Amino acid sequence: MKEFLLRWFVTTLSVLGATWLIPGLHCDTPGALLGAALLLGIINALVRPVLLLLSLPFIIVTMGFFILIVNALLILFVSKVIPGFHVAGFWTALFAGIVIGIISWILSSFFRGSDGTIHPVTYHPSIKQAQGRVVSED
Repeated sequence: MKEFLLRWFVTTLSVLGATWLIPGLHCDTPGALLGAALLLGIINALVRPVLLLLSLPFIIVTMGFFILIVNALLILFVSKVIPGFHVAGFWTALFAGIVIGIISWILSSFFRGSDGTIHPVTYHPSIKQAQGRVVSED
């Protein structure tokens, strides 16, 4: 449950940051912001993987650019479902997807480890350094 609340918090801060940075994207109330972040998180967890799998040929042909299109369409969908969360148009949703992704990536790079301390995602205590020796041709 803590992981879910942490992800929701990160998504909420990401959407809030995007509303500050992108004109044409805004929330009327804090409830609309929380609802938009919750629905965006649920859609990203359940619907987005299916959409990415179905659009895999387009993703391959466009060298990954089509993922941005999928993200923009999901943000537009959230704006249609959540009253008080407004997106001006497709280009606003496209830039919002990029900004939300970057902010979420930065914020998600810090999680609590099993020992209670906060570590970057790349830290893992069970990974040991490799011991090796160099063989020279002398």
